[in-house]
Amino acid sequence: MNDNEYYALLDRAFSLMPANEAQATGDFVIPKADSFIQGNKTIIRNFAQIADIARRKPELIQRFLIKELGTPSSIDGQTLKINARFQPEVLNDKIKKYFETYVICRECHKPDTHIESSERGYEVIVCEACGARYTVKEL
Repeated sequence: MNDNEYYALLDRAFSLMPANEAQATGDFVIPKADSFIQGNKTIIRNFAQIADIARRKPELIQRFLIKELGTPSSIDGQTLKINARFQPEVLNDKIKKYFETYVICRECHKPDTHIESSERGYEVIVCEACGARYTVKEL
């Protein structure tokens, strides 16, 4: 094999690699809020997508954000309207906290979980990947 063939194969290999590190490792990436401020309200445009990625009902995430931010909000189609002004960093920190508490497994760190209610009245996170089960604070 000569140098030209080697470099051609190397170029081909690099062109077939995933574009970013998260794709290469298969790691889960917590979504960022696509938000803007309109008057005295903050609107998260991609709220339905965030709920889809979390595999949770939008109302559960909304309830968490209401408690964390201390202000009411409403779901309007695909968006969430928060009745106060918040910078994107604050919203992204709260969404990250939700994912770390209620979505990502503490044992295997995968997002393949669902929430079950126990007969004792508390909620249990069940990991579909590793089978771990643990209780979480009810929303």
